[in-house]
Formats: sequence, C-alpha cells, structure tokens
Amino acid sequence: MKNRTVLITGAAKNIGATIAKELHSSGMKIIIHYNRSQKEATKLVDELNDLRENSAIKIQADLKKKECYSMLINAALDFTGKIDVLINNASAFYPTPLNDINEKKWNELININLKAPLFISKLAAESLKENNGCIINITDIHASNPLINHAIYCISKAGLIILTKSLAKELAPNIRVNAISPGAITWPDGMDGETKENIINQTVLKKMGDAKDIAKTVIFLIEDASYITGQILNVDGGKTLFL
Repeated sequence: MKNRTVLITGAAKNIGATIAKELHSSGMKIIIHYNRSQKEATKLVDELNDLRENSAIKIQADLKKKECYSMLINAALDFTGKIDVLINNASAFYPTPLNDINEKKWNELININLKAPLFISKLAAESLKENNGCIINITDIHASNPLINHAIYCISKAGLIILTKSLAKELAPNIRVNAISPGAITWPDGMDGETKENIINQTVLKKMGDAKDIAKTVIFLIEDASYITGQILNVDGGKTLFL
C-alpha cells in the first residue's frame, strides 16, 4: 500500500483515527479531515509524522457547508498530488423523535451523512479514476432496520447505501465503491449498562467489536478486493441476524 494517499473524513478520533493509524502502518500517506476536533487531529498527525516524516496532514472543513467540499479536495490534492482512496467516515449521530424533528436537524444529519459523501466523491472522482482508486463509505446496520427515535439518522445512512451502489455503477470500471456497516463497535455517550448488555446479547458472537475490526475491513477492501464493488459489508458480530 506504499505510495498511496488516502483521505479520511472525520478521522481525528474514534473509528476514523483507528483507520488512519492502521492505513499509515501499512505504508499509506494519510489526510486527516476534522471539523471541531482540532486538538485530536493535531495530536494524531504529529504521532504519524513522528513515525514517518511528511506522511500525514490535517484539513479542517465543516461538512454541513457545501462550499467546504471543494476546499477539502483541493487541499487534499495539494499534499501528494493525488487521492488513491477516499473514506467517507464523518458522521453526525443523535436522536430525533418525531415531535423534535425540525429542518435544522434534518439539514445537519443529511448534509454530513449523505450530501457530503456524494459531493466529496464527485470532486475526488477524477483523481481516483486516474489511480484506479476506491471509495469506502461507513454506514450503519440500522440503515436497513431503523433505530427507534433516530429517523433522520437512519434515513441518511440508508441513503448512503444507495449512494454506494449508484456510484459503484457510475464510476466503474476504474473506481470501486463499497461500504462498511458497523454494529456494536463504539457506544454513544450516555448509554446505560443495561442497554449495552442487551445489544451484546443480540449478537451471535456475544461480544462488542473493536474499531480495528473496521480498519481491517477497510484494508481488505483496498488491498484484496479487486473484484468487489457495490457491496455493503456488515461488521457486527452477527447482530443483523437478530434485526
């Protein structure tokens, strides 16, 4: 994977940061996108550059705003002159019970989770095509079976699945496009222990996953999946068997 450059949105912490570290250890150059997590992004980039000089940069962009998309791609291309892999990982997540839904919440969740991946993919497509690259979208197992009180979030992730399949058709044969649907990998803030236990009990493997499980799947899709496109891989310990 040496001499390849990857742009990862929302990569300052959590799953995105783990993906960045794993891809960096495989030899890739890393572009860390962040919005508000400047401290975490700076720390991560410094760590990666300490391991291998000039191997990582950070770029700030608010994915709620369409005008930031071209800025992000232009800044990414300035790093090494190309994008080999795009990982649309950035995501907004919070409950939206029907009575609390408003246009602001709709716009925020749809713009970050669905609109941004569409337009960022469009802007990165030329470079990806030149380098026979790939796009990996991070969606959610609840895109197919919605989580109660999270209608807008689940709509956005369901849309991301259709976007994945649509782009796989439209960008073939030069660009592969796939998605990963995580299950119980990280817990939302404030989730109680009983709820966590119930979720784990509803997995076949009876355990919580790890962000490295997602990162390893990303590496597989980049390195070993040359004949796979338009697919959604559930990394969920068998949770979807209960949905």
